[in-house]
Amino acid sequence: MLTLYPLTFQPRFKERVWGGRRLAALYGKQLPVDVPIGESWEVSDRPGDESVVANGPLTGRTLRSLMEQQPREILGDAAAVDDGRFPLLCKILDAREKLSLQVHPPARARHLGDPKTEMWYIAQADPGAELFVGLKAGVTPEAFREAVRRGTVDECFHRIAVQTGDAMFLPSGRVHAIGAGLVIFEIQQNSDTTFRVHDWNRVGLDGRPRELHVRQSLESIDFEDVEPRLVQAQPERRGSFTVQALVNDPLFRTDLVESTAAGEFQPPQRLCVVACVKGSMIARGNGMPVALAAGDFCVLPAALVDPSIEVADAARFLLVEAGRRLSP
Repeated sequence: MLTLYPLTFQPRFKERVWGGRRLAALYGKQLPVDVPIGESWEVSDRPGDESVVANGPLTGRTLRSLMEQQPREILGDAAAVDDGRFPLLCKILDAREKLSLQVHPPARARHLGDPKTEMWYIAQADPGAELFVGLKAGVTPEAFREAVRRGTVDECFHRIAVQTGDAMFLPSGRVHAIGAGLVIFEIQQNSDTTFRVHDWNRVGLDGRPRELHVRQSLESIDFEDVEPRLVQAQPERRGSFTVQALVNDPLFRTDLVESTAAGEFQPPQRLCVVACVKGSMIARGNGMPVALAAGDFCVLPAALVDPSIEVADAARFLLVEAGRRLSP
């Protein structure tokens, strides 16, 4: 049996028509030259996009192979997805331009694709940046369909002005889009099902109009989801740290942890993902350290003994706990 430790992975960069270059400027990511990068997949067990370990004795191994060989040591009491894959997909998004208006299918529409509940943490927001989230009050399915036909469906979406440090929860079925000028840490179920209902009449990287999925979108949208708010979370003091519970859902929990001075934070001894938002830190487990800087992600397997996160100065990170298995 392999000895596990805090695991970092090689990012997988995704070219997107709406992407930019800020992941290099902000986080030192080694992006492909002259390509608009919209997504950096930091922790992934998606088919064809399995993360590769970047540190320690397991360097070069895929997360998929570790999940196949030592699922209990990695997962502990966390629930894998149906095919035994790692339960979370973690990304950083660079939205130089606004994304398509879209929706992910909820559980009731599973026949259309895997549900995808997610959350966004705004790591950087340009002045005037906004999100499109949920529907405006009074928008009916009939009115939505007519707006799709007229090409004015964006007028049905609730818009929220955002700034750095804001967070948004997006259960499956909530219509949404990311506006221009945002860098976002995205935590989500291990799913990649997206239905586009409108894409601003732009063309894709191939020069052709991007595919829309109006029928699937209309089946997936929660028309009762009206004008949702940003996450409102009160900070709780834990020694030299403050902790805000941004999301507490059966699928995953996400806390924002901040420190203004040196200290050591004890995460729960279960499967967690650490995402360094600001500053630097050292994650430890089974006696093995890994240094993290802003933009770095780290998986803490459940089998780690005495996991900890040490900071020497001001720092900020997301601590994500995977959802628990249902009792048999």
